[in-house]
Amino acid sequence: MGLSLDRASFDRLPPVVGGVNRVVLIVMDGVGIGRLDGGGLDPGANTLRSVLAAVGFDLELPSLSGLGLRDLLHPPDSRWPAGPPLRPAGTRARLVPISQGKDSLTGHWELAGLITDVEMRTFPAGFPPELLSQLEAALGCGLLGGKPASGTEIIARLGPEHLKTRKPIIYTSADSVLQIAAHDDVLAPEELYRLSEAAREVVKGPWLVGRVIARPFTGEPGRFNRTPGRRDYSLPPPAPTVLDEAKAAGVSVVGVGKIADVFAGQGISRSLKPSGNSGVMAALAELLAVPADCGRRELVLANLNDFDTVYGHRRDPSGFASALQEFDDWLGVALRGLRPSELLVVTADHGCDPAYHGTDHTHEDVPMLIAGAGWKPADLGVIEGLNAVAGLTSAALDLEGFAHWPRVGRQG
Repeated sequence: MGLSLDRASFDRLPPVVGGVNRVVLIVMDGVGIGRLDGGGLDPGANTLRSVLAAVGFDLELPSLSGLGLRDLLHPPDSRWPAGPPLRPAGTRARLVPISQGKDSLTGHWELAGLITDVEMRTFPAGFPPELLSQLEAALGCGLLGGKPASGTEIIARLGPEHLKTRKPIIYTSADSVLQIAAHDDVLAPEELYRLSEAAREVVKGPWLVGRVIARPFTGEPGRFNRTPGRRDYSLPPPAPTVLDEAKAAGVSVVGVGKIADVFAGQGISRSLKPSGNSGVMAALAELLAVPADCGRRELVLANLNDFDTVYGHRRDPSGFASALQEFDDWLGVALRGLRPSELLVVTADHGCDPAYHGTDHTHEDVPMLIAGAGWKPADLGVIEGLNAVAGLTSAALDLEGFAHWPRVGRQG
C-alpha cells in the first residue's frame, strides 16, 4: 500500500499559506494514465498516451504539464513538449484504483473515500430476456429496444413505432445504465419518471445497474428532439463519503455537472447542472470569482463529462485532444487566480481509451494534481487508492474522524 493522505501526512506536504477554506476538486471524466505494469482488467489501455499519439504528441498542455501530468506519462516520451514552466507549480501523484469495477459511480465513490466491492452490471449484448420480462411486469407495459445504442439514434429509429404502440423505448450503453425514452404525447414526463422509478427497483441485486435515466422527447418522425426533462435515478452510495462528512461539519458542498446524480444527492448542499465541459468550466469560473466567506468552508466537486461521453466512448482521440487543450487553457487562468486559502485538485475517475477495442471504460490509474498558493513542486509517487483525494480533502478542510474509510461489500 502507498501513502494515505490523512491529517498527519497532509501536514508533511508542502504547506499552504494560511488555512484552507475552499477545496475545488475537478474530475476529468475518463482521463486515465494507463497502468505501470501494463496489465489489469484492460491490458495496454492508456487513455492519455493514446490521445497524445493520435495528434503526434503535438499537444503542449502547459497548465496540466506544469502541475505534473507530463511526468505521469508512462512510458515517458520525449516527443511530448515540456512547455513553459508554470507558477504556481503543483504536486503530483499516480493513484491506483482498488474498488471493483470501472464505471463512473465506482470511481467517484472511491475518490470520495468509499472503497467498494460492488460492481455495476453492463450489458454489451443487450438486456437479457429474464431482465426484460421483469421490467415489463414492473412497468406494466411492453418495451421496445433493449440493446446498446446512441440515444438519438434509437429514438430516431424506434420513435415511429413507439408513437403507434405506445411502448417505451429502453436501451443501454457501454456504461452501467438503463435509459427509458418516451414521447411527451405518449407518456407525460411525470408518468415516464414513475416508470423509471419502478425500473430502478428492478435493477438492484443481481441486475445491479448504476443509473436509470428517464429521457423524454418531442417532435415528429425525422425530427425528434430530446427535451431538458432528463432525470437520473442513481444507485446511492452504500456508505458515507467525504461529502457527507463535510456537509455534516458545516462545509458547503457544491456539485457541478453530473455530481449530484452520481451521488444520488447525498452529501450535496447545492447542485449546478450546466451542459458540457464548457458549461461546467464557466460555472466554476463564476464560483471561483467570489471568495469563500470569511470563516466559511466550501467544497466544490465538478465533473468534466465530455472527455468520457463525447470523445472516449465514441473513440474520437482528436476530439479528446481538443477538449484537453480547452480545459488546459481554462485551467491556466484558474491557477493564476487561486487565493492563498484555496486548494485545487485535478483528477479522474477511470480511463476511456479512445484507441482501445470496444467502447467501454478502461481500468487505469488516474492522476492527482494538486495546486494552491504556497505549494512547491512535489512527487508523491504511487498511491494505492483513489480515496487519497478524500483523505487530502478531509485534511485540508480539517474534518474530524476521516482517515480510512471501510471497504463496503454488496448490500442486502
